[in-house]
Amino acid sequence: MANVAIVGATGAVGQEFLKILAERNFPINELRLLATQRSAGKKITWQGREIEVQETTNNSFKGIDIALFAGGSASTGYAKAAVESGAVVIDNSSAFRMDPDVPLVVPEVNPEDVKWHKGIIANPNCSTTIMVVALKPIFDLAGIKRVVVSTYQAVSGAGREGIEELETQIRAWTKGEELKNQVFPYQIAFNLVPRIDVFAEGDYTKEEWKMVKETQKIFHIPEMAVTATTVRVPVIRSHSESVNVETERKVSIPEIREALSKASGIIVVDDPSKDLYPMPLFAAETDDVYVGRIREDFSIEKGINFWVVGDQIRKGAATNAVQIAELIL
Repeated sequence: MANVAIVGATGAVGQEFLKILAERNFPINELRLLATQRSAGKKITWQGREIEVQETTNNSFKGIDIALFAGGSASTGYAKAAVESGAVVIDNSSAFRMDPDVPLVVPEVNPEDVKWHKGIIANPNCSTTIMVVALKPIFDLAGIKRVVVSTYQAVSGAGREGIEELETQIRAWTKGEELKNQVFPYQIAFNLVPRIDVFAEGDYTKEEWKMVKETQKIFHIPEMAVTATTVRVPVIRSHSESVNVETERKVSIPEIREALSKASGIIVVDDPSKDLYPMPLFAAETDDVYVGRIREDFSIEKGINFWVVGDQIRKGAATNAVQIAELIL
């Protein structure tokens, strides 16, 4: 039995932590819910217990074994204090992902990296997590030379505010009113925005560079060729990705399909004759990564295209963190 703290317990990912800990029967002795001063004093019912939310401070982690950080500025503010108190931190923010002393873990891909943590384990970016789960069986089967990915990311990736902005714009549109935007740089209803996060080196966005660098770190291949284009789409929940892979050796599509079908955490939905393929509508509120549209890329000798969908709040964030906690136990 472990004493567990959730930092950011009242937010979307924090609430998902609570659901997943219950669903997976995680062995909890004490559950400590932490948030900002604004949320302190709220009461949350979990598994028949009423738990009062406390303000996060440097002294919040005494006696805690595992601290799940939902993300945001709390990670840089309190993660080191949690480690000093004896807790193992599993962090959902980007603060520690590229720190060479911090393992970046997806349990289906590199569970062994948990062993070398020094108190903090990082959860990857949600889009990276969904992609690398699908890449791992292909990597093991045929090696990977290059990855080209385009993402179709749901508005909930920008938090509750993203969902609310889409819903507000749709209501305004039905009434013939002006559509206003604050969360996204342009109207998101009935539109796509090919920019997530700020522009950075080479006119790639930070989100795109996360997918490149995190994938290289997870596979321990810093020279792996990865390029990404990340796009916000007017979907409430679950991210979709179009992935093109150039393998090291030539393999057939039936071999790829078999490898994916046998892999942990993947469901293959791929029957063009019946119009079956993964979609965000059906992936929402689930933990698996769904792969379909598996086909050869005829433009190169060793190329494969596939389509992958996953719930970015669950497998892309909260579920992955809880799975890491299970590895620790």
